Amino acid sequence: MKILNEMKLEFLSRSANEALARSAASQFAAQLDPTLEELGDIKTSVSEAVTNAVVHAYPDSLGIIRLQARVLEGGILEITVRDKGVGIEDIDQARTPLYTTGGEERSGMGFTIMESFMDRLRVRSAAGRGTTVVMRKRVMPRLLR
Repeated sequence: MKILNEMKLEFLSRSANEALARSAASQFAAQLDPTLEELGDIKTSVSEAVTNAVVHAYPDSLGIIRLQARVLEGGILEITVRDKGVGIEDIDQARTPLYTTGGEERSGMGFTIMESFMDRLRVRSAAGRGTTVVMRKRVMPRLLR
């Protein structure tokens, strides 16, 4: 698919930067003229992906999180959240609803939420090398709504 526009952002794995990622992704997505519901889905999915990286990728240190957003042909928004943290040993288990390695205060619903709010979710990870989450959502042109 042809890339029509793209942006990249790097930030430290501090929880305060989750709001920055949400804001940057939603502002970038605005060029597709999404509905408030679509925008909310995008912001929530980015929040979940970034929070996963903050909590799980770098549990005992700070690291870099990379956010990339692209507009592809056909009104498709592609968002990638990448870290070089500890990685996920078992992706299938991590994608199971209610499974978490983040302690009792975590719901274990991050991947489930991303999967339900976006049209496509891919997760790649290698132990000790990091995780990449790629999400896609097609934003319908207003004339077709």
